[in-house]
Amino acid sequence: MRADGDHLILTIHVTPRAARNAITADASRLLIRLTAPPVEGAANAALLALLAERLRLPRRAFTIVRGAASREKLVAVRGLSAAECWARLRADAGSSPS
Repeated sequence: MRADGDHLILTIHVTPRAARNAITADASRLLIRLTAPPVEGAANAALLALLAERLRLPRRAFTIVRGAASREKLVAVRGLSAAECWARLRADAGSSPS
């Protein structure tokens, strides 16, 4: 995660066709598992919807900056700091998975 002007840039590794949606992290990126297949933008739409839900921001706050056709993506988020992002992800970790 890094700040870039008024955006927060998230480095994300996506695994489509997973058994359930989940967000975890390693030292350098978010690891996101999605039930959606990587067909016709379904996984990208599911990714942005999951991020919007978990970070409690409107869908329009998220933009895929790089990697729309790749598992490695950069996503820009408007209206959230890195500290707020981590706090929301940690708070959500205790809730039930979707």
